[in-house]
Amino acid sequence: MPTHVVNYESDEGIRCHDHTGEYRWTESWAIWAAEIWIPHVRVCQEGGQPGQPPGPPITQPALGIVAVSELPATMFCTAKPPGSVSPAKRQIKEVKETKITINCVTFPLPGEGPEQQLLKPDEWSYCDYFWTDKKDPQGTTSLPGFEVLLQKQLKGKQMQKEMSEFIHERIKIEEEYAKNLSKLSLSPLAAQEEGTLGEAWTQLKKSLHDEAEVHLKFSNKLHSEVEKPLLTFRGDNFKKDLKKYDHHIADLRKQLASRYASVEKARKALADRQKDLEVKTQQLEIKLSNKTEEDIKKARRKSTQAGDDLMRCVDLYNQTQSKWFEEMVTTSMELEKLEVERIEWIQQHLRQYTTLRHETDMFNQSTVEPVDQLLQNVDPAKDRELWVKENNTGEVRPVDMDI
Repeated sequence: MPTHVVNYESDEGIRCHDHTGEYRWTESWAIWAAEIWIPHVRVCQEGGQPGQPPGPPITQPALGIVAVSELPATMFCTAKPPGSVSPAKRQIKEVKETKITINCVTFPLPGEGPEQQLLKPDEWSYCDYFWTDKKDPQGTTSLPGFEVLLQKQLKGKQMQKEMSEFIHERIKIEEEYAKNLSKLSLSPLAAQEEGTLGEAWTQLKKSLHDEAEVHLKFSNKLHSEVEKPLLTFRGDNFKKDLKKYDHHIADLRKQLASRYASVEKARKALADRQKDLEVKTQQLEIKLSNKTEEDIKKARRKSTQAGDDLMRCVDLYNQTQSKWFEEMVTTSMELEKLEVERIEWIQQHLRQYTTLRHETDMFNQSTVEPVDQLLQNVDPAKDRELWVKENNTGEVRPVDMDI
């Protein structure tokens, strides 16, 4: 806003110059913006000022791009009110900051404005908790919230790989165990045991061979039904897909940074134009130059143009931030869905592990059941009978010698 529009606030209201140079009273700054500031800009752009080329009309909604509370403080200049108003009662309008920009992203200040509601309440959704950047423990660098989500995906992929390696080691143990059981079942130790106990011992050694077969089948199923699915779930293309997400969001963030730089540049340009207008206005008051009045007209046009440029830059910034926001919500929810799928996939195959383990226990139990039955039938008396019948040396006992 050109600084020749002088405003001040008192008990009587707000007094200011309008674009015709006349004093006017308004009740609030909002009315001032609607009734004085916008018409002033419109008059300038439509050629109301001498030598000013016509420009596109400005309508009321255009002001919504930059709220009155966000206009530079230099736009609110004070002048001495009429003598009837004491300085003690004078109130200078202050612009209260309600927002803060961090790493080119604009956030509301705590306690300012209506409280934001979560997009997905009570779900702890990714789309609600990763908007700000995360600093490293040293506080030197910042990691965008989206990068934190991507790291979670990469970590999940690594955990899945390590689980597969763990199952592979379990398989190796099973295979080695089966090999040793099979070898032990062929041992000649105690092969000469006889009778019912010998039968039980022979069955026990045979059960080791059967148990070895059970563990070998268990290891084969672990490989095909647990290890391999964990290893192959989301192959190499998964990381490529994550990179696409990363590049897409990073590009939007770069665009946002560029728009923010344009806004800051436009703010500085507006401040410079306003300062230049102030200097030329002061020169006119002390009549340092005959060209000062024409210079003021040019300075006014440049100041108005700088204000329009700032509004345009802020509008483009807001559009870019809105696009980034939408893509962040969509993509973070997609990553959330991928994480749910990963956890459910692993859960399914770890359950398969426990199922196979229970089956192995059942089969192992079946291998020892014949051993149990034979052990229950072991009869020392019968074994003695069988052994005596086979190995006796005679049943006639010695008698006393006769004289």
